[in-house]
Amino acid sequence: MLNSALAGERAAVLNAGSAELLADPVGVSAVFESALDRPGMGVLGHFLTQDLASPEPATRAAAARICGAARLTESIVWIADLLQDPSPAVRDAAVRSLSRLGGRRAVEQLLAAADAIPLYRLAIALSRAASDVDIEALMRQPASERAAIATVLACGLRHDVLRVSPLLGIAHDRRWPKPVRLAACKALATIADRSAADGLHRLAGTDPDPAIKKTADRAYRRLLRRAVGRPR
Repeated sequence: MLNSALAGERAAVLNAGSAELLADPVGVSAVFESALDRPGMGVLGHFLTQDLASPEPATRAAAARICGAARLTESIVWIADLLQDPSPAVRDAAVRSLSRLGGRRAVEQLLAAADAIPLYRLAIALSRAASDVDIEALMRQPASERAAIATVLACGLRHDVLRVSPLLGIAHDRRWPKPVRLAACKALATIADRSAADGLHRLAGTDPDPAIKKTADRAYRRLLRRAVGRPR
């Protein structure tokens, strides 16, 4: 039915109410994700936005999941409100939904609520939601130290080889807060590109901060282990 609707066939009708869709959000989300291969398709329009304001936490969480899977970009502003929801399950669903929707608006909403999102979840969400342009802008001028840490870690999760040089610069630059420099070392280890080996090895041997030296040395050794067998 979804593929028929996306092909423009007028006879395609979604013969299911919102209650039926919300009853199995994981399964329904998987169906939408398999049918939609590009953002902005808006198959459901405003069909589910009213459920994002439901008094039932389970309904709000389910609606957020399905909005993300269905690429309902017009729902971003409502999903963003759920980042401050009293229910942890709803907040988590909102973060996941925004990471699926992606784009600058989703990234802005995630960063606006950065203090309310666990750091590891924020980094994962940014790694999925942010474009290369967004990542570059966030690295140049992060909104906060927490945003900088999450962005740097996101580079690692994306295995972004293009960010190796900027990450090395952050790791070596003592003007950056220490937690950001530590995160840069960890991200370089995750990317595991050989070009970062010399910079990490040098940092491990020369930086005056024991924590930086220790983390850089671990990152260097981890990078070498992960890089073994990879083509040059």
